[in-house]
Amino acid sequence: MSTTLEIEIVELLKNGDKKAMALLYENYSGSLLGVIKKVIADNDLAQDVLQESFIKIWKNAKSYNPEKAKLFTWLYRIAYNSAIDKIRSTNNKSQKEVQIEDSNVYKLTTNSLNQDTLDIKKHLSSLDLKYQIVINALFFEGMTQQEASDELDIPLGTIKSRLKIGLRELKKIYNP
Repeated sequence: MSTTLEIEIVELLKNGDKKAMALLYENYSGSLLGVIKKVIADNDLAQDVLQESFIKIWKNAKSYNPEKAKLFTWLYRIAYNSAIDKIRSTNNKSQKEVQIEDSNVYKLTTNSLNQDTLDIKKHLSSLDLKYQIVINALFFEGMTQQEASDELDIPLGTIKSRLKIGLRELKKIYNP
């Protein structure tokens, strides 16, 4: 792709010009679909993720910074992360269905409840605020990692790191 065309696309995106999307699709859809298909084998699902990726690209166009990454790298990350999110979402739905069928929630007795784990919010408050915010968004507000990233205006990688560290710190509290 010529640098001139890339600069034109970036300018159109920044100005909210819909022509940018046509140019993006024309020049990048094949490559992005290839990226998505490395994660998702099902062609129809991959096409859906491609469409979702272009929607995310349009919604986040003003946040693209050419000093941080080349246009294709930014597009690649959005498409790849969208594919991963779709796989996780699909896996979570299938796990929830199994969980509902095999649920033993009515068989619990008060003796089987660990009183320490009931106070998770109390223990959560002992963590650094940056970990509390991420864990609260993901577990108590039900956001996906991508949604938390968008809502909190924190990069997705940082969300994942803070989640991992926060959970590790909580584990130290529960398993000293």
